[in-house]
Amino acid sequence: MASFEEAGTEETVTCLHLTFYHPCQDEKMMFRCLNFCKREQVRADETAKFGRDSSVCRYNLMDTRVSRIQFSLEFFRKLHTSEYCFEIKNLSKKTKLTVNQTELGYLNKIGLPWKCIICFGDYQILAEIQEGESMDYFETHLHLAEAPILQERCLPSLQPIPENGISPSFFPSQGKSPTEIDENEL
Repeated sequence: MASFEEAGTEETVTCLHLTFYHPCQDEKMMFRCLNFCKREQVRADETAKFGRDSSVCRYNLMDTRVSRIQFSLEFFRKLHTSEYCFEIKNLSKKTKLTVNQTELGYLNKIGLPWKCIICFGDYQILAEIQEGESMDYFETHLHLAEAPILQERCLPSLQPIPENGISPSFFPSQGKSPTEIDENEL
């Protein structure tokens, strides 16, 4: 039995945490083929593909509106560094993919930020990278979100809304100072 001092150094593994959301996930069960809450090892030289074709994709989404191969994630090491990263590539000819606010058309690819939101159709995926040192493989850890990951992008109105619910921004401005409107005049 080897002592603690003689034991090899434990190598940490890069882990990609992916949290999935779709507004109809309870009714349509499109995530039923994904293995949630259990880490899964992926060899470093493999490309992790997501889509509905189970013969090609490692991660299957059971939805006819999803492309056979929707997108892929590839693990790589940055040149002249020891930093490991992921690259995301849109493989759908019909659906654009957004990573944060960057839109990717067919065959476009970019480096995956350490934390970002991937969207296509009604799908929202929060991707978070946990750094590691292993060169041979990485892990994925899939999660299911109960609520939307991405909230509406419009900023809340900074103007007070009157009790009648009609915002004053719908009325043409008559001057720079606020004007009072009787609710009977509406």
